[in-house]
Amino acid sequence: MMSELLCFLFFLSCSHLVLSSSFYFSYYSTKLCAHGQTIALLQLKQSFSIHNSSSWRPYSLGCTTSYLKTNYWKEGSDCCSWDGVTCDLVTGHVIELDLICSRLFGTIHPNSALFLFPHLQKLDLAFNNFNGSPVSVGFGRFSSLTHLNLSYSEFSDLISPEISHLSNLVSLDLSWNDGAEFAPHGFNSLVQNLTKLQKFHLGGIFISSVFPNSFLNWSSLISLDLSECGLHGRFPDNDIHLPKLELLYLSGNEGLSENFPRFSENNSLMELDFSATNFNGELPASMGNLNSISNLKSLQILDLSNCGFSGSIPAWLENLTQITSLSFDRNQFTGEIPNVFNNLRNLISLDLSTNNFRVNGFSSLSYVDLSYNLLNGTIPSWLYTLPSLVELDLSHNKFTGRIDEFQFHSLVKIHLSMNEFQGLIPSSIFELVNLTSLSLSSNNLSGISYTSNFEKLRNLTYLDLSNNMLSFTIFGNSKPNIEWLDLSNNNICGICRWNMGKDTLKHLNISYNSINMFPWKSMQILDLHSNLLQGSLATPPNSTLFFSISHNKLSGEISSSICKGSSMEILDMSCNNLSGMLPRCLGNFRKDLSVLNLGRNQFHGTIPQTFLKGNSIKTLDFNSNQLEGLVPRSLIICKELEVLDLGTNKINDMFPHWLETLPELQVLILRSNSFHGHIGFSKTKSPFMSLRIIDLAHNDFEGDLPEMYLRRLKAVMNIDEGNMTSEYTGDYYYQDSMMVMIKGSEIKFEKILNTFTTNDLSCNKFQGEIPECIGNLNSLRGLNLSHNYLTGHIPLSFRNLNMLESLDLSSNKLSGGMPQELTSLMFLEVLNLSENHLFGFIPQGNQFETFENDSY
Repeated sequence: MMSELLCFLFFLSCSHLVLSSSFYFSYYSTKLCAHGQTIALLQLKQSFSIHNSSSWRPYSLGCTTSYLKTNYWKEGSDCCSWDGVTCDLVTGHVIELDLICSRLFGTIHPNSALFLFPHLQKLDLAFNNFNGSPVSVGFGRFSSLTHLNLSYSEFSDLISPEISHLSNLVSLDLSWNDGAEFAPHGFNSLVQNLTKLQKFHLGGIFISSVFPNSFLNWSSLISLDLSECGLHGRFPDNDIHLPKLELLYLSGNEGLSENFPRFSENNSLMELDFSATNFNGELPASMGNLNSISNLKSLQILDLSNCGFSGSIPAWLENLTQITSLSFDRNQFTGEIPNVFNNLRNLISLDLSTNNFRVNGFSSLSYVDLSYNLLNGTIPSWLYTLPSLVELDLSHNKFTGRIDEFQFHSLVKIHLSMNEFQGLIPSSIFELVNLTSLSLSSNNLSGISYTSNFEKLRNLTYLDLSNNMLSFTIFGNSKPNIEWLDLSNNNICGICRWNMGKDTLKHLNISYNSINMFPWKSMQILDLHSNLLQGSLATPPNSTLFFSISHNKLSGEISSSICKGSSMEILDMSCNNLSGMLPRCLGNFRKDLSVLNLGRNQFHGTIPQTFLKGNSIKTLDFNSNQLEGLVPRSLIICKELEVLDLGTNKINDMFPHWLETLPELQVLILRSNSFHGHIGFSKTKSPFMSLRIIDLAHNDFEGDLPEMYLRRLKAVMNIDEGNMTSEYTGDYYYQDSMMVMIKGSEIKFEKILNTFTTNDLSCNKFQGEIPECIGNLNSLRGLNLSHNYLTGHIPLSFRNLNMLESLDLSSNKLSGGMPQELTSLMFLEVLNLSENHLFGFIPQGNQFETFENDSY
């Protein structure tokens, strides 16, 4: 009997499964969405435009990505399948609209199609721009609504009191709509009626009310944000029994006062922000109950900054073991800083600045290193008074204000670089006779410093004052034995007669000033670029490893005596008015020479024809001169060559195909010369194996595009940027730059990122069809084949160029339609297909919605 009953039950369950599957198939074979809803949604779409500006405010505030959902709402399809639309599976009614970060722009009028969906349960319009629309009566008619998010969407004016009728709401976010405010009694009605709320965010909405006691009865409340709402009066002096509350933000309500609230032991608090209120008094000793073991240890963020708290910091802080951010700055705390922070292993951010703390027990402290943190405010006064302090390093923080006077002379090292200090260099620093290393670089220091100030610093060997606004006046005879001096990016001008370190200096950087003469004679690093130096080129000392005198006003010829620099590794004389023929010795005077940059001068004649075997050359830049002749065949022995820039000269040669064997060559620029003929075929298995930037534009190349080369450019295929370290070509002292035509404009790249790739073959005489193999270059960011004689169709393989940002095929003889597949190129910002013989429909969707008509 039992076995028969089991078989019967099994039959029923199987029958139910079959019926359910059959019903599901037949149910979804027809459209779920009613025609009226489709019309209403399309009307809603038409009432807004799409905001494409990169400066779009909501986008900059909170949308890391935006998705233009309404672009895919098309008549003829089931609206319940549209992006951002959810329907009830039984009735077909639209019950959810999620249009967050959709770049919508326009006004929501009282008769908007938005209000034609009475069954809505969830509505999210956050991070759009509704152009000052009011939160009107229509929003109060969504009687079934449980979730409403209108935050960061440029609503304004009075918030309709009818919104308080949405008694089913569990989540309401109206925050950060500038100019929106409640009508009289509107906020109180909201608080009285919406007692089911779990999330209630009104940040930035003007309320001008006392804090309602009734909030303390909302047992379901999880998140409450009333920041900058104009709350005033005293905060309720009751114990707060909100067991589910995780977030409480009351910041920016300067009229709200009281001692620190009392929270019950069974709480779930994770974030508390009372900053910029008038909360005051001492922190209660029972505060630690927030995170006792029995109370979940949940608190992660505590911000009490800019209040009126006083007294000492209590020891219970060490119980807040989950805390990640702690801000007590700009209060009136006193006493010693307690030794409780060692237990806070998750603490990332700590701010105790601008209080009245004293520090005892540190009188014997000799070394203080707090570099590479996020410390801010002014330097604590006690640091200036440590009698035994030898080394102080506060570099790479966010300290502000003036640097005060040091009270003792024991310091040997002071490093305060990469902060935001301002004002003068304190005079006490020039009394530190034991000082050997001083770095104040990358601040906002200003004023005039007299060189005589350094007379007492006889032991100073390292001085870095770069990236400030300092100027110097020569006075007295200053002779520290300095070896490393960086004064770059200041306001130093005129003839620099400062003789500090004249005989000992090894490293000198005075770039980006207005110096027109210098006295130093012997050094290893000599960086004088971006000044006002003029006249003929002075030959650097034989000991010089690095010599940069670019971006000055030097003229005349280069003397062959420069080849006597037996130590030279980097030689940059670019961007001057130098002229004449290049010394023949430049290619072979130093085996360790890695950079030779003579670009943007007025040299003529030919490029040096011989290079040393086993040389170390990585960069050769002769761009923008008047050089002619052939490309030197001896470059084939430059096995470490990474950058070869011969652009904008008068070179008359065939394509230098023999460069294909150079294993490290990444950048090849031959643009704007007189190269000619067919590029031809590769004779090696892996030609140009590292090449990622190719610029052959504005020459006279002809024939078919070089398919054999294009199909083998492995450095432009399958780049895994996630596993790459972002680096620039060059080294610590020198980084390569180049001019590139990309996205329709000539752009100077001051640095060349190792992930940047581009291929420019424009303005030549190439003909024939575009090879399908270009589609394999799926890491290419720029492709320019314009102004040639190319024919045939645009290859469908272009859909694989998923990193492409710029595509220019204009001014050719291409025919056929524009492939719809091009809409899959999600990073494409610039497109030019004009001046061809293309026909048919323009592809729709994604980036093609952003292109103007002149792109076609």
